[in-house]
Amino acid sequence: MNPARILSNCLILFCLSLVFSVAAQAQEAVPWKDVLSQSPTWYGSEEALRIAENILLHQKQNGGWYKNIDMAAPITDTERSALIAEKSECMGTTLDNGAGFVQIDYLARVYQQTGGDRWKEAALAGIDYLLAAQYRNGGWPQYYPLREGYYSRITFNDNAMIAAMNLLRAVAKKDPLYAFAGNRRRKKAKQAIDKGLDVILASQIRVNGQLTAWCAQIDEEDLSPAQARAYELPSISGSESVGIVRYLMQLERPNKAVIQAIESAVRWFREVQLENIRLERVENADLPRGYDRVVVPDPDAEPLWARFYEIGTNRPIFVGRDSVVRYALAEIEHERRVGYSYLGAYARELLATNYPQWKAGR
Repeated sequence: MNPARILSNCLILFCLSLVFSVAAQAQEAVPWKDVLSQSPTWYGSEEALRIAENILLHQKQNGGWYKNIDMAAPITDTERSALIAEKSECMGTTLDNGAGFVQIDYLARVYQQTGGDRWKEAALAGIDYLLAAQYRNGGWPQYYPLREGYYSRITFNDNAMIAAMNLLRAVAKKDPLYAFAGNRRRKKAKQAIDKGLDVILASQIRVNGQLTAWCAQIDEEDLSPAQARAYELPSISGSESVGIVRYLMQLERPNKAVIQAIESAVRWFREVQLENIRLERVENADLPRGYDRVVVPDPDAEPLWARFYEIGTNRPIFVGRDSVVRYALAEIEHERRVGYSYLGAYARELLATNYPQWKAGR
């Protein structure tokens, strides 16, 4: 065969191999939002280990992480140096927006597939962070170390406390994913979730002698409903209360107090559901974000729930950055209408599926 032709064919094969290699790498790339949705064996792959390295770089010396960071994104040498230098800067470590829970779960999966001690030790440091962050009375703040202001409130908002309890419950129950935690941590985790349950039961809002649901954040000392941001006033939450009830429903052999808490909350959710309306996105190029959110009548609409209900009246409330209570979504500023969730199908699955299943299994 002609040597030139052989060389040409080799070059073609080499180029094709590069193309296929790049394509394979692109297919393997996983966005941060999907890192807990992969097959078990994937967590031993090169891509999984690359992300695990990123997670370790972002982990602070106290075992926690900052929030709202894409830890699947490539890290430059300059960023790497900065992250290493900032390891001791822990004031921003938080339970908010899922920070920590995804990372711990991810590292545990990587350890399960690889047996690498680095991943195990980092996951254990994250678990220890959650244990250290808990108040003596059993609640969890939004940030730890504590930050002045609403950040120190016991926080159900965005399921911060419930996410901590779910993860520690898996540790306490010796879930196979956390079998490496050891007996000492399992015992601590069990004590932590027991104390957390006491806080949940003690903070359920009672109106005219009847238990309802929970506020999104509560005072860290007396467990009373508390304000967070300017538009998050003391109220009964139609959103965060769902996660609390789901947590209670997964408890084995629930006592009378837990059963009463569940039944009372479910009754409240049924009482306050909003019917014959739906939330609609209306395009409007003249508005800053190009659209608005409006409530429109619809006799065929599925029930909705308000994010906040007024304590004592069960009226849905809508609060903007001026902290003024209003009773219609249209009455608050556009920026908040489209930038925050005030209405949603929060309790639909809870009432339609979760509660009937729990009731049938008792």
